[in-house]
Amino acid sequence: MSIAEKFVTMEYGPAPEDPKEAQAWLDRHGHRFVHFINGEWQAPTAGEYFETLDPSNGEKLASVAQGSPADIDAAVRAARAAFPKWRALTPHVRARYLYALARLVQKHSRLLAVLETMDNGKPIRESRDIDIPLVARHFYHHAGWAQLLEQEFPEYEPCGVVGQIIPWNFPLLMAAWKIAPALATGNTVVLKPAEFTPLSALAFAELCQEAGLPAGVVNIVTGDGSTGEALVKHPDVDKIAFTGSTEVGRAIRSATAATPKRLSLELGGKSPFIIFDDADLDSAVEGLVDGIWFNQGQVCCAGSRLLMQESIAENLIAKIRDRMSSLRVGLPLDKAIDIGAIVARVQLERIQRMVGQGIAEGATCWQPQVALPARGFYYPPTLLSNVHPTSIVAQQEIFGPVLAAMTFRTPREAVELANNTVYGLAACVWSENINVALHVAAQLKAGVVWVNCTNLFDASCGFGGYRESGYGREGGREGLLEYLQPTWFKNAPNLPAARPPAAPQTTEESQAGAPAIDRTVKLYIGGKQARPDSGYSMEVRSPDGRLLGEASLGNRKDIRNAVEAARKAEAWAKATAHNRAQVLYYCAENLSQRREEIVRGLAAIVGTKQAAAELDLSIERIFSYAAWADKFDGAVHNPPFRNIAIAMNESLGTVGIICPTEAPVLGFLSLVLPAIAVGNTVIAVPSEAYPLIAADLYQLFDTSDLPGGVVNIVTGYASQLLKTLAEHDDVDAIWSFGDEANAAAAKAMSVGNLKQVWTNEGRAIDWFDPKLAEGRWFLEHATQVKNIWVPYGE
Repeated sequence: MSIAEKFVTMEYGPAPEDPKEAQAWLDRHGHRFVHFINGEWQAPTAGEYFETLDPSNGEKLASVAQGSPADIDAAVRAARAAFPKWRALTPHVRARYLYALARLVQKHSRLLAVLETMDNGKPIRESRDIDIPLVARHFYHHAGWAQLLEQEFPEYEPCGVVGQIIPWNFPLLMAAWKIAPALATGNTVVLKPAEFTPLSALAFAELCQEAGLPAGVVNIVTGDGSTGEALVKHPDVDKIAFTGSTEVGRAIRSATAATPKRLSLELGGKSPFIIFDDADLDSAVEGLVDGIWFNQGQVCCAGSRLLMQESIAENLIAKIRDRMSSLRVGLPLDKAIDIGAIVARVQLERIQRMVGQGIAEGATCWQPQVALPARGFYYPPTLLSNVHPTSIVAQQEIFGPVLAAMTFRTPREAVELANNTVYGLAACVWSENINVALHVAAQLKAGVVWVNCTNLFDASCGFGGYRESGYGREGGREGLLEYLQPTWFKNAPNLPAARPPAAPQTTEESQAGAPAIDRTVKLYIGGKQARPDSGYSMEVRSPDGRLLGEASLGNRKDIRNAVEAARKAEAWAKATAHNRAQVLYYCAENLSQRREEIVRGLAAIVGTKQAAAELDLSIERIFSYAAWADKFDGAVHNPPFRNIAIAMNESLGTVGIICPTEAPVLGFLSLVLPAIAVGNTVIAVPSEAYPLIAADLYQLFDTSDLPGGVVNIVTGYASQLLKTLAEHDDVDAIWSFGDEANAAAAKAMSVGNLKQVWTNEGRAIDWFDPKLAEGRWFLEHATQVKNIWVPYGE
């Protein structure tokens, strides 16, 4: 037999990792763990514990403290007490602490890797070669950000006390993703690890002690969902960072809606793995192994939907089956296995149930002949073919080693299938034609797109989703911003509560007894004036009670029509930034020509002095966003791989904007302009104090070559129109700038579709101060970052 033949027929024997150091660590703790609060180990207040199991055999590893609201309160109080001193440290000192943590992770890397595998069930190769090195990388990278913080973010400050809740699929890595940027920016932390996998977080607490981290800066409270709920609802927590299921993300969004808590959510996914007929199929298959069978498919960005170009489907499926037959399933501490154990019995049962439903819906199931260990929680690699795009296995996250395969014919169809879910976390595109790959990548609704590679992560590159995969980013500059806020904003005064809306008037009734009025101001939808569906109007009166005119009273149908018009105008996002800038400059030119006319009308509400100031600053503000339109660029990251990651600032889509009352013209333009400058389309509800400005604005847009539907104006009562905008599934984001009740309503009403919401939290903004009311802070909220990873040769 030749060497080549021997190599092909060679069988792998076991190569077990020695767990004795991890076992010794567990023994030192008596297989019993308590909370880490204020730099000390503290027993649970209620005296309750739960068991954490080894998924490879179902045996108990340890008893772990069950956190109660009292434990959470103690941890939050410790974090609050530590915050002033930690924030006051120089950037260099904080950088030294993060650097020390990175070094300690490397020093104890083997112990951490083995412990992670024992607690989670993932193969030791993955824990050792991927998870733990990335943990160290995140602390190294954010030590650098801590050093540069004052230079790079001079007018920002930390949020304060941050509550962080992490999942069980990457326990220590998720902790690093959240703790490192929080500490680098001067926040203090209360971390709640997953109930299934708390051990590596508790080991990290020991590293915090070894590094001499000040007491209370990092606190770790273990427990189940009720512990996380207590953390979310604690009134002295300033921000919640959550990674987990979309269902729990909705609950957190609902629980925090009435509060000013900052919120970032990294939720579920159903990521497409798109293979074109010109792809290197053997490389694509290897990428697919990493995309769906890495960590037993228990990955939020797993490439669980295979989209194959029809002409290669048969050949590709054969290659995939051959490769699946060589995958080794077994004990996770064996260095020679590919697929380890499912984290818990309940998760194994969910996978079995969903695969059964997929088969009942018409899918064909294929699994290789592989022997599973007799004990523990295991599931074989599974291929479901002939899957219908609406099947449960194509739409819902299975979170297991299950691949659902479908075909497409054209790139356009591939994009439609890829975007045909409520999620938008990640995607893969395989093609030897870089034009095809990047053309498709740009159209995918996903926060991360890997081209001819998969599941690459780095601390320098942001990670996060679109749509119901959440919002906010982890990693990179954009991830750091999740833990910072403008210094002026936190201490801004609150706006007074809005007055309840007056009763509507019919146009005929209100005109009958009123002074002569030229006309009722109409709505502006799709580039045309439109009468309101309701047939009603609202009186607009000056502060001394004079009737100034009437504005249309918009309703649900008017919002529906405006959203439809905005969607039809999505080509605005594809226009060059230079062309968008030219349209905005033209708006400034036309507003300048009509300045005196608009000032006269506005003066009846705000006085001549403010009216003149609003118009002059409005012209300046248009110039500013015309200038920003082709200068708010992305970045090209250079992670430590043979890849570049192109970080693109993409528009959100269609944005509903509730404009502030106090500055009718300037407030309107200060919000609408940054949104359209970067390619969004808008449905704007102008100030209730002076909605008559709509007539001047739609004449301005009509004469400035702004395409119809880019800006739509629906006048009416903000509290009523907000509800329709928030609940509309084709509105991608809500900006709501009013009182506290308005801010809370915007967040609460959009829980169902988890759209991005940005509010002033009821705080007053000085729209006349460019340092507060224009610039990057607004543009960052008008965009979402997509990282496209592209490999390159040497």
